[in-house]
Amino acid sequence: MRALALAVFIFPVLAQQQQTNPNDQVLKALDDLEWRLKLSDIAEVDKVAYASLPPHHVSNPTAPGAGNPMIIRAYTFIPKKLDRTKKQPLLVLAHQGIHGSVSSSELGHIMRELVEQGYSVIAPDYRGSSGYGQQMYQEIDYGGREVDDVFAARQWMLDTYSFFDPKRIGMIGWSHGGFITLMNILQHPDAYAVAYAGVPVSDLVLRLGYQTDQYRALYSAPYHIGKTVREDIQEYERRSPITWVSKLQTPLLIHTNTNDEDVNVLEVERLITALKAEGKQFEYKIYENAPGGHMFNRLDNDLAKQSRQDIYKFLAKYLLK
Repeated sequence: MRALALAVFIFPVLAQQQQTNPNDQVLKALDDLEWRLKLSDIAEVDKVAYASLPPHHVSNPTAPGAGNPMIIRAYTFIPKKLDRTKKQPLLVLAHQGIHGSVSSSELGHIMRELVEQGYSVIAPDYRGSSGYGQQMYQEIDYGGREVDDVFAARQWMLDTYSFFDPKRIGMIGWSHGGFITLMNILQHPDAYAVAYAGVPVSDLVLRLGYQTDQYRALYSAPYHIGKTVREDIQEYERRSPITWVSKLQTPLLIHTNTNDEDVNVLEVERLITALKAEGKQFEYKIYENAPGGHMFNRLDNDLAKQSRQDIYKFLAKYLLK
């Protein structure tokens, strides 16, 4: 158990590093076990594999298997008391962090809250996630095929389980997960009944203007976009939710925080303004200096718990009918 605790403490830090750690796959295996220890009393916890789109960059297109679909791993959580004789709602959860992963230390308490409400959840480790070695790490395609990986998770659940209602599928995510949530509902407006985007990355051109050189280097790396914003501004716009706001049809709740040290409130406010300009119907709340900054409503304090209750009430209007 000491090893498990150590892994849970270290893993979120490793997930933010620009290079993979030699032990990241071991830590990932320990976190897989931690998920089962935390949720197996109330949920059937599994880790599955499915095929998504081929890699975005292929160094040798004529090599054997060069165009094969990528294999994506995902966690599934199905309430043990779920009545499978009736149609049930489903949530797709996109994890936070560039090169992050579905981490039990960051999401365990939230996953328990969702399962206790009767939700089944699939949470994929899309391309670029940590815990699967350097090759998977360098398959990152921010705002590109990682979005397709998450959408494929939705379809996998529908294909695998007949009791999910395709008209009652919601999506949630924070930070980079909020970004992927926005891109999913904007690119697939008929696929989701409701969505929540917490402190979401919304505008890559603006974001990279206020971020550090180290952060910008993640995007311009040869294995990723390969160019800076200055070199290809249109590509960064294409990968930004704010570019696609006219496509919004899905009921949407957005949260942001004025003291967010990662996704500046100005970025999310710009998204909100763009949605209003398009005449879109959605809900949002701007928290004023909420404790925790970027993590404000993923914590265990009273404000965070109340904020999550607001999220759950919003989701329930469309999913728990």
